Amino acid sequence: MKEVSLSGSPRESVGTKDATAVRNSGRIPCVVYGGGSQTHFTVNILDMERLVFTPHVSIVNLDVAGKKSKALIQAVQFHPVTDKIHHVDFLELNDKKKVKVEVPVILTGRSVGVMAGGKLQQVFRKVKVQALPGDLPDNLTIDITEMKVGDAIRIKELSTDKVQILNAPNAVVVSVKVARGVVEPAPGTAPGAAAPAAAPAAAAKPAAKK
Repeated sequence: MKEVSLSGSPRESVGTKDATAVRNSGRIPCVVYGGGSQTHFTVNILDMERLVFTPHVSIVNLDVAGKKSKALIQAVQFHPVTDKIHHVDFLELNDKKKVKVEVPVILTGRSVGVMAGGKLQQVFRKVKVQALPGDLPDNLTIDITEMKVGDAIRIKELSTDKVQILNAPNAVVVSVKVARGVVEPAPGTAPGAAAPAAAPAAAAKPAAKK
């Protein structure tokens, strides 16, 4: 997993009044825990926004007044009206202890089913994985090239020896469905070929005269 660096300043006092003053000064109150003790600190708001408002997940190399640690963002609190970042929790990493984190699902290739008129449906944009810090992936990449109409890829097909996916095993991650109004081609018909024209209806016979 990609790593980024982040510098912080220790908080001298912890409380609502102090947190408000921190935010008014253009910084975000934070805490890192999981390593035996908690460390409260503040980070420049622009640095934190670059870290939070991105689809990517990164291991953060924290440096708080010379105290260094590796961590992951565990939780982010936002203002209920403005959606500005209010507080960030970090989880300190241990190289020998597995952690849980959500990573994005990236689709590659062009599905033969979609080219034949099917509709691609991606159910999961992110999945929750568990692994040692050194084995955490940047994302989960799925090649959909061979997916035909009616095919689906499920969670249980994505786990590996080093990375366990914690979502329901039978949950569908991505599928190719029949698009409304699309008729599947007959066997032997090339994808995208026009369907044979329907035979013209027989002309109605005039009613017999009495």
